[in-house]
This record gives sequence, C-alpha cells and structure tokens, in this order.
Amino acid sequence: MFEKVVLVTRKTRLDELIERFNTKEQARFYIEHAGGDFDSYVQEHDAYQRSLESVRRTIECGLKIQLLDRDLLSTYLFAPSDLIVTLGQDGLVANTAKYVMGQPIIAVNPDKDRFDGILLPYAPQQLKRALDKTMARQARMLAVSMAEARLADGQRLLAFNDLFIGASTHISARYKIDYAGRQESQSSSGIIVSTGAGSTGWLSSIFNETCGLVSFLGGAPPRPVTMSWEEERLLFVVREPFVSRHSRASIVVGGLTTGSSLDLESQMPSGGVIFSDGIEMDRLEFNSGTIATIGVAREKAHLVAA
Repeated sequence: MFEKVVLVTRKTRLDELIERFNTKEQARFYIEHAGGDFDSYVQEHDAYQRSLESVRRTIECGLKIQLLDRDLLSTYLFAPSDLIVTLGQDGLVANTAKYVMGQPIIAVNPDKDRFDGILLPYAPQQLKRALDKTMARQARMLAVSMAEARLADGQRLLAFNDLFIGASTHISARYKIDYAGRQESQSSSGIIVSTGAGSTGWLSSIFNETCGLVSFLGGAPPRPVTMSWEEERLLFVVREPFVSRHSRASIVVGGLTTGSSLDLESQMPSGGVIFSDGIEMDRLEFNSGTIATIGVAREKAHLVAA
C-alpha cells in the first residue's frame, strides 16, 4: 500500500530570474531593458502557482506528503511505498524517472496553453481521478524502457530520453567504438543514444537535419523513426563523424535490444562525459582508459496512463 505522496516540482523561469537578480524588480529591469516581455514570465509563474495550489489540495488524501524540488532529486531516497506526482514540463518526468525504481508516476501538465506535454496526460483538475485509480491499483501503467551507461568500475547512469557520450566542450570527442563485432576509432561531436520515449526529442532534431540535407542534395528523405515507449530498443547516432588518418565513420547509426550493447573506450585525456536527458550535471566522467557499456536498462519507468 502507498504511504506517502511525493510531489516533485520545479522552479519557474521567474523563480530562476529572481535567484539571479535577487529581486523581482531587478529582474524586470534587466528583461525589459534588453527588450524582453517580462509579463510573460509573470503570467507563466502565476499559472504554475495556481496549478501547484490545486495539486497540493488534491493530494491531501490521507497519506503523508513530501514536496521535492527537482534540484534535490539526486539526493532523495524514494521508498517503495511512495506514489509520485510530477508538476512540470516533460523534462521533469524524465529527470524524476531515473531515481524512481518502479513506483508509479502521475505526470501533471501545469499549463496546457504553454506546454504540449507529450508525457503529461493529466491536467490539475484530473489528478484526483488518477490518484484514486492508482491507489486502488486500477490505473493503467506504461512500462517505459530506459537506457543505461555502465562503466567498468561499476558506476552507472540511467536515461529516460537519451544519453550523450562525448566531450564537455565544443571540441571533438575521441573514442573507440565497438558495435556488432566491428570496431574503429572515431572523432565526432559525440554520440546520442535514444529510447522510444526520447525518439521525438533530440534524436528527431538529428533526423530533421539529415532530411534537410538529403532533400537539398536532391534525394528522397527517409521515413521518420518510430519507436514505442515500451519497446525494449535503443537507437544510437554518431553526430558529425570526421574521417581522417586516425578516425573512421563506418559505424554511425545502430540499434540496441535487450542483451546487445554498444561498447566505447575513451581516448580523451580530459573533458570526456556521459550525461543523460540533457542535464549536464547528471554525468559520468569519460576520460582516457574509461570503458562504457551502453544498453537497455533492466529498470522501467512506470507512468500512469490517461
């Protein structure tokens, strides 16, 4: 049985501006002096606060309540009896899922006028129904596949949407790649490994770029990549591979299923990183001699479906 509702929130853009400039007035001066529309920040913040108040009233359902800011996710220990509610954009769901081991996640869209919310099936006023069904074990769950990067020393990083393997700055990443029995040294802008849930994100931008280039050169654009969220499959793409005396580009795209892996050995003395879901602080160091194995994670993220 569930014993606690953990409500995961995130700072609004206005909150972050006030942290930067100390006061709302100083933040307004900076944005308007630069020609920006400060009122849009205020309206977005107010809409989030209204949704937050509505959600907080709804989760008062007899269980303990824990409010948790996104910045504290990596330090919080979720209990098996926790029921998790996220209030934020899609990225908040991705950030939360990596730290929640099997507990259900109810994702709430705080502002449907501003956020498409591909991962956010519920509005605040729909939360009670989702809570009741989940607590009664009657909710339909999506078991979303995730990716993992595992180092030889046992360190591990999960990704809900995607993993990036490369350099922390705008320099070429150097590494040896081993995939499906083939090996080569590469120099590139890094590797993106995408899950089904992430295939409409970073991976889609690479696909759009490729389609534009192919069309410009007179070719027929390829069909879009489609993967279901629950599919135990990953797709990797090497970004901007460079061919030289010391690097090749014959392994630039591939798929991974349960039991298969992409193996990488860093050839970067410093500045090599592996990070997940666009959060550069959520990272593993990937410097010379480090070997990383990329594959489908054994864990699943359990999202409460609409």
